[in-house]
Amino acid sequence: MINSSSITDKYRVAAPRYTSYPTVPFWDERSFNEGKWIDKLITATNNSKEGISLYVHLPYCESLCTYCGCNTRITKNHGVEIPYIKAVLKEWTIYTAHLGMVPVIKEIHLGGGTPTFFSPENLELLINGLVGPSGLHEEAVFSLEAHPNNTTDEHLALLYKLGFKRLSLGIQDFDKKVQAIINRVQTYKSVELITKKARKLGYQSINYDLIYGLPLQTLNGLSKTIKSVLKLKPDRIAFYSYAHVPWVKPGQRKYTEDQLPSVDLKKGLYEMGRAQLIEGGYFEIGMDHFSLKTDSLYNAEREGKLHRNFMGYTEQPSSVLIGLGVSSISDCWTAFAQNVKSVEEYISLVESGELPLSKGHILNETDLVIRKHILNLMCKGHTSWKKPEEMDDKVEDGIRRMKWLAQDGLVMLSDYDVRVTEYGKKFLRNICMAFDARLWANVPSTQIFSLAD
Repeated sequence: MINSSSITDKYRVAAPRYTSYPTVPFWDERSFNEGKWIDKLITATNNSKEGISLYVHLPYCESLCTYCGCNTRITKNHGVEIPYIKAVLKEWTIYTAHLGMVPVIKEIHLGGGTPTFFSPENLELLINGLVGPSGLHEEAVFSLEAHPNNTTDEHLALLYKLGFKRLSLGIQDFDKKVQAIINRVQTYKSVELITKKARKLGYQSINYDLIYGLPLQTLNGLSKTIKSVLKLKPDRIAFYSYAHVPWVKPGQRKYTEDQLPSVDLKKGLYEMGRAQLIEGGYFEIGMDHFSLKTDSLYNAEREGKLHRNFMGYTEQPSSVLIGLGVSSISDCWTAFAQNVKSVEEYISLVESGELPLSKGHILNETDLVIRKHILNLMCKGHTSWKKPEEMDDKVEDGIRRMKWLAQDGLVMLSDYDVRVTEYGKKFLRNICMAFDARLWANVPSTQIFSLAD
């Protein structure tokens, strides 16, 4: 029998986080064009009974957090706000013209970058422009990501008035040495103040982002951070593994690999943090997420309604997600599309009346079957299949790879289903990878994903 440490080492390989299947590096761009994308989107929107989700990417930040893997634009010039918002609203207009209607909106999420880089007034202009002419689903949910240092009372009050009830704060770590090296400094007091004000206004769910594996991070420092977080009792906590990809994000070269935790230390950081969160009354949800029993994410998982898309885990099971803004990704279940990554190119294309698409993927029948299995594993911890309608060579190859995972105690496998074990939960990326036919058919010669550790 392989011991726990050996298994952890064995599965410490580069692996996707599976916010989609196929993952972006394995999209077949030859299958994609704007006409096909619009046709697929129209069909999905017309068939959608639950309404659609909107993700708006607001890329601006006043300073660079060196650990960050997001598409950002660093500036202190707030004159960029209005031109960018106008472009986003025009992109939305182009989409609604293609659809021939303004679809019912069930979810809006503002991500970044730093959405609270934008003034409250300009965010109001954005939301009113998106929602004004459209109908809102009766269970519509609005959420945003915010930086504790520039989220004002006015931001919180106006966004709440506009319908925002969920707030996500990027904490990462309260250790001053860690904060300094990743250039992400905020105090416990500032986080406490925003949390209390948001709750007083009526925000229903507050999330904190924490990261393990950051440079200069220690067991003692992270333990203190989590103890501080537990005092504030956010409704949700995202406890992510730091993704070191300096070949993609040069800002991560501000520190060296020697300043990152060793493999054993990073493993210890995760195990300690997970144990503290569970002991503190949080329940593990899918991968990287924890919630209180009173939060809707907990209920969604227990009721089998948990969904995962490019925004992460959500209880909104919409099959249509339209991404607006630079680098945003859209998903209509049978197709993906991503916008260009340059702000200047994005604005130029939209101003000319074009959708600012850079690439995409049209899913084939095998993609759709595998996507369903990976989504089931990520959200429910199990999946099943039937013969012969859901079986082809690629699916059978994935089932055969599952046998090796079963031998290591990560899954329980039968003839027609696979179930993630309690021990296997922390290897969820590896388990899903067994089904990833496109990755196995095109094993990359260089590392393109972060390590699953």
